[in-house]
Amino acid sequence: MRTRTLGTTGPRTSALGLGCMGMSALYGEADRDESIATIHAALDAGVTLLDTGDFYAMGHNEMLIGEALRSAPAAAREQALTSVKFGALRDPDGGWSGYDGRPAAVRNFAAYSLQRLGVDHIDIYRIARVDPDVPIEETVGAIAELVEAGHVRHIGLSEVGAATLRRAAAVAPISDLQIEYSLISRGIEAEILPTASELGIGITAYGVLSRGLISGHFSRDRQLAAGDFRGMSPRFQGANLQHNLDLVEALRKIAEQKGVSVAQTAIAWVLAQGPRHGADIVPLVGARRRDRLTEALGALDVELTAADLAAIEAAVPAGAAAGDRYPEAQMAHLDSEH
Repeated sequence: MRTRTLGTTGPRTSALGLGCMGMSALYGEADRDESIATIHAALDAGVTLLDTGDFYAMGHNEMLIGEALRSAPAAAREQALTSVKFGALRDPDGGWSGYDGRPAAVRNFAAYSLQRLGVDHIDIYRIARVDPDVPIEETVGAIAELVEAGHVRHIGLSEVGAATLRRAAAVAPISDLQIEYSLISRGIEAEILPTASELGIGITAYGVLSRGLISGHFSRDRQLAAGDFRGMSPRFQGANLQHNLDLVEALRKIAEQKGVSVAQTAIAWVLAQGPRHGADIVPLVGARRRDRLTEALGALDVELTAADLAAIEAAVPAGAAAGDRYPEAQMAHLDSEH
């Protein structure tokens, strides 16, 4: 497994990370045993970065990871790095009630995460979305205190814009910014990515397959299960979906010429962007099954030439996607979009 360092102050991690959210929430029902087997397979393959959020199914995802770590071989468990998002407020019916970045809340969230994960420290800790009522300096300062106390190793951020990134970095070292980045979500390239590179902050890119939309496996007539987040996502709606899947078919032609899958091509494209932009970029793949994990890991062996990259970007130009990446109400919470 190739490795990369997250920024100038962050940990050394596998070149691909495993996003575990879908094993518990937002994509319909998941198979618990297969989820744990997938985490074990990832660790066995040398994947060290496991990403979660304390609000994914109200703690279920952290407990699932904790169970997987306890049952993994000791060597794999010791190499695993936990990346945790906090701050999202939920209600018993699964609704969303905003974000809480107060220092007292930060300490409270961390205490529960440590217990659910069954670890003595969290490797990277970050607020999921900026709390508009709490200066980012206060939230980051509270995580810095957890670092000093040994409960957290590194401070991360999620979905923040360039200005907020600078303010946070002035308080304490930031290892990485977790943010959506894919062939059809390239908004970070204008200002956020250059700022992260300048400040020595790595990028953990989620949504590299745009929630399966550009994986090559999503069909036009697919019926989504009840509770699947994609049922409300603008990019999966009506004419938007048809347009976006046309982009996937254009990408498929390039993938077939190289003898690889669409998903592998899309992931390899993100992997190639680090050197192009002078940044440390680690894609997070949201595999819920071992076969999808195996496919994603195959992207590490895909070499994209300059001609390949040009062909890919001609097939799927920046800004080509139809629809926002989140529903309007959720877009309003993205500091990175303002």
